[in-house]
Amino acid sequence: MFRLDNQIAIVTGGARGIGEGIAQVFCKAGATVYMWDVLDSGQQAADKINAAGGNAFFRKVDITSKESVETVVAEIIDKHGKIDVLINNAGVIRDRSIMKMTEAEWNTVINVNINGLFITTKAVLPHMREAGYGRIVCASSINAVNGAFGQTNYSASKAATSGFVRSLGREVGKYGITANAVAPGFIKSEMTDSMPDEIVKAGIAMIPVKRIGTPEDMGHVYLFLASKEAGFVNGITLHANGGVLPL
Repeated sequence: MFRLDNQIAIVTGGARGIGEGIAQVFCKAGATVYMWDVLDSGQQAADKINAAGGNAFFRKVDITSKESVETVVAEIIDKHGKIDVLINNAGVIRDRSIMKMTEAEWNTVINVNINGLFITTKAVLPHMREAGYGRIVCASSINAVNGAFGQTNYSASKAATSGFVRSLGREVGKYGITANAVAPGFIKSEMTDSMPDEIVKAGIAMIPVKRIGTPEDMGHVYLFLASKEAGFVNGITLHANGGVLPL
């Protein structure tokens, strides 16, 4: 297993789902993890990880607020002197066909999924550059490539994420920093738990490995890209979907 011993990691959107799975895997790999979220349930998620022997801290952070992000980054630097890993996982959906989509629904998705990406990366990057080391991994999606009905806003934001890491990787590689993205497929979550069984079964039937993905599955994918061993992997989007080929 790849290790993150003595490393400091930030996981945005860490209160539940894939973000919580990433935090769990990273703590098992030896990292100290700061779980950022706007949901207060993030504290319960951190407590659960710590009860299992991890070292996790919850901070309520709005990634669309420069002040909110910079305040907590300064706190982490003051305490630890470094940030080794940034996982830009936080995101939202506001699904609706474009003919019915409101400007607010479009703007909310773009603000969180793209502007938040910029704000968090911009706040952390100078500290990674000073240290001469860093791993930045962002959340894309298979729908960035395939698209999905009612997700013009979400798919656009995730396609932008893949473009973001391609360009960022070119800028920061010379400083010992890599920037990559993960594009999950059908992953078990609160959203999938609320779906009708026939919809879930139909989704699984399209996956060659014949099961739904788990947050822990995604945690291990992120762990690879966050590891020192992945130092020659830069600017890519790694598809993790059980073998569903992008269009």
